[in-house]
Amino acid sequence: MYYTLTELPYAADPLPGFAAIRPLGLPVLLDSAASGRQPGRYSIMSAGPLSRVRPAVGESGREVLDRLRNALHTLGSARWPDGEALPFGAGALGFISYDFARLLEQLPADAQADIRLPRLQMGVYDWNVTSDHQQKRSWLVCHPQLEPGLRTELLERLDSAEATYRGFRLTTAFSAEQSRQDYQSAFERIQHYIHAGDCYQINLAQRFSAHCQGDPLTAYQRLRSACPTPFSAYLEDPGFSILCHSPERFLSCRDGMVETRPIKGTRKRGSNPEQDRALAEELLASPKDQAENLMIVDLLRNDLGRTCAVGSVKVPELFSLETYPNVHHLVSSITGQLAPEYDPLDLLAGAFPGGSITGAPKIRAMQIIEELEPVRRSLYCGSIGYIGCEGQMDLNISIRSLVHQDDRLYLWGGGGIVADSQAEAEYQETLTKVQVLMDALA
Repeated sequence: MYYTLTELPYAADPLPGFAAIRPLGLPVLLDSAASGRQPGRYSIMSAGPLSRVRPAVGESGREVLDRLRNALHTLGSARWPDGEALPFGAGALGFISYDFARLLEQLPADAQADIRLPRLQMGVYDWNVTSDHQQKRSWLVCHPQLEPGLRTELLERLDSAEATYRGFRLTTAFSAEQSRQDYQSAFERIQHYIHAGDCYQINLAQRFSAHCQGDPLTAYQRLRSACPTPFSAYLEDPGFSILCHSPERFLSCRDGMVETRPIKGTRKRGSNPEQDRALAEELLASPKDQAENLMIVDLLRNDLGRTCAVGSVKVPELFSLETYPNVHHLVSSITGQLAPEYDPLDLLAGAFPGGSITGAPKIRAMQIIEELEPVRRSLYCGSIGYIGCEGQMDLNISIRSLVHQDDRLYLWGGGGIVADSQAEAEYQETLTKVQVLMDALA
């Protein structure tokens, strides 16, 4: 049983094609923003899933993942035609909220949960459109079980795709939902916990919101132009939309090879080439940022070690510089070989949520986050991506992300707090990370 690949005209911008399949329901776009370079080489989109997995009342996280595993097994794996292997053929596409961690660990319930978002939503799709931005080629990829009539309908839809965007506007400016003084108080409390030995690092975030009118896909198009990133995504449900512009990979797994690429360390871009280069060099040479990054590297080595073969976990890349339109980041890579008794969903259960957006040690960090952040993180710092029928997986960390619900947009900015952090600098970093997104929609 083989996948059927039909080559389509290549389009660097996937949004016209996405708009064409959008009426099929529950559309998902995993968007590399046409970067054409690793890790953002491919864009993948689909709609009209066969089924949808969400947590049921009283289910544990592992029970939910077992249902997802069974749904993937029911669809079944397929083989690729010779010489045409792509990263994803059929399987699960969707998101995992940060709050899914509550189904994996015992955590307090102090913060307000005011966004109505499931803790996990994964649709099982038997077709997709994949674009390779390096080779500049696109395909309609169909699972062997796909009905021939649907394949014909999809080709007709994609052939008539047009770039039409409906109106969108903010009706109020973005504003912080937490005062600067409240942020300062939370920062001081974290310093107390660090000096008391509770933790080494805590990721502290604040939420911003704005009222809006119009089509959130138009908002996504504006954000995509302003801040192209390799792990962007747009997902739509009757009750909400998700607009993600993440630069960070959480977990990938292919042929048993695992990688995670945590970001820790940030500088804003300079106003001219000389200043920009100086800020990048400052970040690369910063002992504080290197120490912050190394703490998370060690945490993730431990997380991967739960499901990877003994001795296989390595750090091939440490303190590399990645540059985006608004910031420079310090990035490392941790790899491993999945042990034969585990699959990618076991890997996910053992490592979620990503350590780069909790702190260390992870469980204590999540407890402190729940105490100090007044509202739940919802999608923020969760994951978006795919889990394929053949055992491949690629998930981002959903930072630089917005949730659209009831004509309101929610956006978060955060950063890691360590013993020698300065409150004002950390507060400004939360603004630097999201300012480009706010400006694009203003």
